[in-house]
Amino acid sequence: MFQQRLGRVIVDYGVYLEQYEVLGRLEHALTHRLPYSLVRVGDGENLVLAQDGVWPIQEVLKEPWAMKANKGLKGTFLPNLVLRDQLIASVKKADIVGILPYDDMSIKAPVHLKRMLTDSVFLHYGITPSALCHACINREWAVSSRFWDLLRGRRVLLATAKPKPIRNILATWPYSIKVTQTLVVERYEQIEETLKQVEAYANSFDIALFSCGVNAVVLAQQTAERTGKAALDFGKASNILLQGRAN
Repeated sequence: MFQQRLGRVIVDYGVYLEQYEVLGRLEHALTHRLPYSLVRVGDGENLVLAQDGVWPIQEVLKEPWAMKANKGLKGTFLPNLVLRDQLIASVKKADIVGILPYDDMSIKAPVHLKRMLTDSVFLHYGITPSALCHACINREWAVSSRFWDLLRGRRVLLATAKPKPIRNILATWPYSIKVTQTLVVERYEQIEETLKQVEAYANSFDIALFSCGVNAVVLAQQTAERTGKAALDFGKASNILLQGRAN
């Protein structure tokens, strides 16, 4: 079991999976047509989760990420306690949760918004995932031949702000991926309508990829729950496909 000491408290976070183990579980779910959800918790998700529970709203709003969010750049405006509660529920229910290691250098966020804050919000809300992986596993997917091999021959639903350019890239070599449905998702207010569309398209896809900021956590977990399909918080892997880099 993967455990971490937080002050005097031992938090039992379950099994920590390497990329090949995550893909093994994904392959099993796809082969046997089982629901499978993977969500990720980074600095943005930590801030949304911290609202009015771990941190006062005033402190959350002082962070640059929150300031960008309130300029319309992060897919939600803060405060948003409804989204906070949706994130709590989805992180608790997800099959695998990606979190950052303590020495993370993958993202440029301040240290206090990374793993230490994840520990605090998980402890506060009683979040104890049964399986974990690295929060930046999505960036490994973008360049992983095994990941694309798993998707090749299967029907993919792609949801992001600008899905068509990504769809066009995925249709070409070396990907050769069949994207059967695309959804434009840019902001929090679209979550419920997007889930209705996902349910309507349930018979036309095998796996869903969501690149829409913090909203992807709710969308991925709820898609798996409502449709019985595999759904991934794909995040900035879409930027790697488009630009060759995450940011």
